[in-house]
Amino acid sequence: MNYLKYLFVIILFSSFQLSAQDQIIKTDGDTIVCKVKEVSTDEVKYILPETSLDIVFGIDKNHIHKIILENGKELIFSHSLYGAKTYENQKKHAIKFNFLAPLMGNTTFSYERLIRPSRSWEVSLGIIGLGDDINDEDPRGAFAKFGMKFIKSPDFYLKGMRYAHVLKGTYVKPEIAFSAYSYDRWGCYDYMPGYSSSDTDRETNWAVALNIVVGKQYVFNDIFLLDMYFGLGYGFSGNKDCEAYHYGFSGGNEDTALTVTGGLKIGILLK
Repeated sequence: MNYLKYLFVIILFSSFQLSAQDQIIKTDGDTIVCKVKEVSTDEVKYILPETSLDIVFGIDKNHIHKIILENGKELIFSHSLYGAKTYENQKKHAIKFNFLAPLMGNTTFSYERLIRPSRSWEVSLGIIGLGDDINDEDPRGAFAKFGMKFIKSPDFYLKGMRYAHVLKGTYVKPEIAFSAYSYDRWGCYDYMPGYSSSDTDRETNWAVALNIVVGKQYVFNDIFLLDMYFGLGYGFSGNKDCEAYHYGFSGGNEDTALTVTGGLKIGILLK
């Protein structure tokens, strides 16, 4: 009878020991039931008691979502390259000014916000007519752009690698743009037979484009940034007869559906 009591105690103790083991929850959802021995800078070392107490296994910390210790405490891990905690002290918002836009007849401001490391969205608003009147058309209107930026990740990964800044680097940005404005018609038709500079009827126009923009953004001291970009796409406009420049982009008229955009932005970073 006493043997049965001892056996029951051993079984109960063994069950408790098994249930009290640590758990490593991987990023792919798998769970490793083990005994964690060491948490180093780059990896976690553990043993599998049911396999051997002499063999120490290791797993990269970037493959771990969290560790649940036998006492119930949880250790949460963040990817060294893409983890949000890696960049928690960096500024993740930016306000920009298109430095060359006033020379082309408009003033444009942009706002960029980080979604997660390697991805952000950006919206731009341009005031048409607030700048040089390069075609003497007295333009008035506005345009807007919205795009999602995908910042290039490294071609290869080394332990401990991280972005110098989450908003810095080469990027690709699919972008949609819409422009609506009015202008003096003679600035467009003055060179056509039957029209003269005295024919100054007011004309309205609108244009839409879908562009793929490639650029590179530099960040200096987590305060100042410089964004250079160029893009191509497809577009169309309400008045296809002559207007090829829609301030937010060029093209998308009777001559071609091809659109072109480009510029140089300067800006400041915000928390």
